[in-house]
Amino acid sequence: MTEYRHEYKYMIDAGQKAVLKLRAQGVLERDAHAGADGAYLIRSLYFDSPDDACFYENENGDDPREKYRIRFYNCDASRISLECKAKRRGMTRKTACPITRGQCERFMAGEIPEPDGEVSPRQPAMFAQMRLKSLRPVVIVQYVRMPFVCDAGNVRVTFDDSIASANDIAGFLQPEIPLRSVLGTGESILEVKWDELLPSYVKEQMALDSLQWTSFSKYYLCRKYNCCGGVRV
Repeated sequence: MTEYRHEYKYMIDAGQKAVLKLRAQGVLERDAHAGADGAYLIRSLYFDSPDDACFYENENGDDPREKYRIRFYNCDASRISLECKAKRRGMTRKTACPITRGQCERFMAGEIPEPDGEVSPRQPAMFAQMRLKSLRPVVIVQYVRMPFVCDAGNVRVTFDDSIASANDIAGFLQPEIPLRSVLGTGESILEVKWDELLPSYVKEQMALDSLQWTSFSKYYLCRKYNCCGGVRV
């Protein structure tokens, strides 16, 4: 079973981002999965219950809590995964399984498809939990991620830019969809993840003690500011 990890998030502005990216390059390695520019595009479809339990659990800081999403990268819909991200005692754990395009389309339509154990043995349990909670798709979240890694502590430092939301659930798998930015000009989210120990040189190099910590997820931000008046839709 995947272990729980530490995960801290920080709101940073354009100036901080420029400095911290240079600092990260000095002590961390580029993620091998990133493109030539050191980044990749992430698009996720998030789910919530009819009473928006996931949204309010995040807003209230409830612990434990979990949320489900479907995700693919760089607009390549040939590889799609269903993920459950759980939070407990301030730490996070991600469980994932591949799904077919057909299954994804059923999820997009508000249905929970039948699991296929040949695709992944995790599907039956994950699908059953989604059905139990009456989860349905509510918002698309898209952003550009620049990741850095470090073997010591299994550290992962990511800069998430161009964070945007979309309501066109039916267009989730399309290369281009209408998007709305949810952060101010130049704002980004820095995420730092590690297992048991965050090396002191990483903490000092990234000046984490001086940054603005945030508990809100990108899902929460995209739903909260999903229309011009800042009202959830």
